[in-house]
Amino acid sequence: MGIDFHNKDNQTTYTTRHADHSWIETMKELVPITSINKAADIGCGGGIYAKALADMGVTSVIGVDFSEAMLVGATENCKQYHQITFKQGNALATGLDDDSCQLVLERALIHHIQDVKACFQEAYRILEDEGVYIIQDRTPEDCLLKGDDCHIRGYFFECFPKLKEQEIKRRHSSELVVETLKEIGFNEITEVNLWETRNVYELQEQLLNDLRARTGRSILHEIDDEELNDLVNYIDQAITTESSIVEKDRWTIWKAVK
Repeated sequence: MGIDFHNKDNQTTYTTRHADHSWIETMKELVPITSINKAADIGCGGGIYAKALADMGVTSVIGVDFSEAMLVGATENCKQYHQITFKQGNALATGLDDDSCQLVLERALIHHIQDVKACFQEAYRILEDEGVYIIQDRTPEDCLLKGDDCHIRGYFFECFPKLKEQEIKRRHSSELVVETLKEIGFNEITEVNLWETRNVYELQEQLLNDLRARTGRSILHEIDDEELNDLVNYIDQAITTESSIVEKDRWTIWKAVK
C-alpha cells in the first residue's frame, strides 16, 4: 500500500509538529550553526526542520522534495520565513549547484531510498569543502525497541508482526551508512543516538486520533483501515499512564564532513 506523497490529501501530514528542543540541542553540538550561511534540507517534507534551522540562525535554507504536494504544504508552513525557499528535486538529483551548501540535512529520508550511495554522492557534490552532512534515520534496532508509554512505535510491531518485516526491509544498518560515507570520501564520521520527543499529548484520545489519521507515520499506510482500528484499540489498552503522554522515537544521527 504505502503512503502516496504526491497526493494532495497528504500535503499537511508532515507540517503539524515543531522540532523538539532535544533535536535542536543535538544539532548545536554537532554543527557550527552560527557559521552556516546556506543549508539544504533534502526530503524536507512539510518544512518542519527547515524552519528549525532558520530559527537556529542559519541565514539561508533551501528545502528540496520530490513531491509537489509536500512542497505546497511546506511553503504554507514556512510562509513567515523569508530565508527559506523550496524547490522540487530528489535526493539523487537535487538540482542544486556544486559546492553550494555548508550544511546538508537529510532527516527521515534514507529509509525511502535503496541506492544510498547515489544519495550520499549527491550530498557530497553539493557540499562545499569542510561542509557538514547530517543524516538522521532509524536503524532496525531503533525501530524495534519494545513499546511503552513513551515509545508508541514499538506497539506497531507487537500488534502487527508483518510491519516488523516491512520496517526491517526498508531500514539501513549503521554499518552500511558508515562504510558508504567512507567510500565516497567523507571524513570525521560521528554517530550518536537521540531520543527525540515527537509530541506531547495531554489526553490519550489525542494520541489515538493522531494514529487514526496516520499523521506523519508512513509505516501506518502499510495497513488498511480495519487493521489500523485494531492497532489503535491495542495501543489504547496497552498504555498505562493516566497523565500526559510524551511520545519519543529513537533515532541514529550520522555526521560526516566533506
